[in-house]
Amino acid sequence: MEAPATLSSEARPAKIEIEGVSKWFTPKRNIVQALDNVSLSVADGEFVCLLGPSGCGKSTLLDIIAGLTKPDQGRVLADGKAIEGPGRERLVMFQESALFPWLDAFGNVMFGLKLRPDLTGKERRRIANEYLELVGLGKFKHAHVHELSGGMKQRVALARALAPDPHVLLMDEPFAALDAMTRDQLYDDIQRIWMESRKTIVFVTHNVREAVCLGDRIVLMTPSPGRISQIFDIPLPRPRDINSPELAAYSSKIAAALKGTANGAAFE
Repeated sequence: MEAPATLSSEARPAKIEIEGVSKWFTPKRNIVQALDNVSLSVADGEFVCLLGPSGCGKSTLLDIIAGLTKPDQGRVLADGKAIEGPGRERLVMFQESALFPWLDAFGNVMFGLKLRPDLTGKERRRIANEYLELVGLGKFKHAHVHELSGGMKQRVALARALAPDPHVLLMDEPFAALDAMTRDQLYDDIQRIWMESRKTIVFVTHNVREAVCLGDRIVLMTPSPGRISQIFDIPLPRPRDINSPELAAYSSKIAAALKGTANGAAFE
């Protein structure tokens, strides 16, 4: 099933506005600039991938959007309001599942729903069951963490992040540690879930094909200090097959641009 036609990102209201963000760190008394004057608008319901080599500041930028790190210059707005700290409307899914080993899959998703004090216990249980079904783990809801494969753990983490119904889902290389077959299945799953929910997603990766498979737009970042060097629109219909020739063509173009960025070369 292909996704229905949607407005371009320019025609949709901005969900996240990044305005002139710069960030410095001081490890061992040295000053390292992670981000330099980054500005970007992410539309409501858009799937944006931040792509670049290690050390380009993409995870730092994600942390700033999440409210986990404060910029030294500039600001980030969510729904027109400056982000001052973490909030349940912006939830993060990390590379590691970060599940609680003493809880089963259901208990881990229920823990995430503590962010919704407006819900009754019965409503939380219903929502936890729904999201475990959504990620294909309804039959494994009582399995503990040590009984789950790596891919299943990430599915639980995804259900836990989605269940509180955040406005924005921030994903920091969530599939990097998984085998290729598991990743391919999760690419299908995350596209299906995004097509159904139309969540605004900002996804960090250094995998070019992954970015083309998932993103509406790909934001290419330079090595430290991180700057936006180029933005690619990906108009391919969904769901996308990561092994398709059409996707490979976009991947080759973006990989060449990424190599040029790493070498300090200018774009054509």
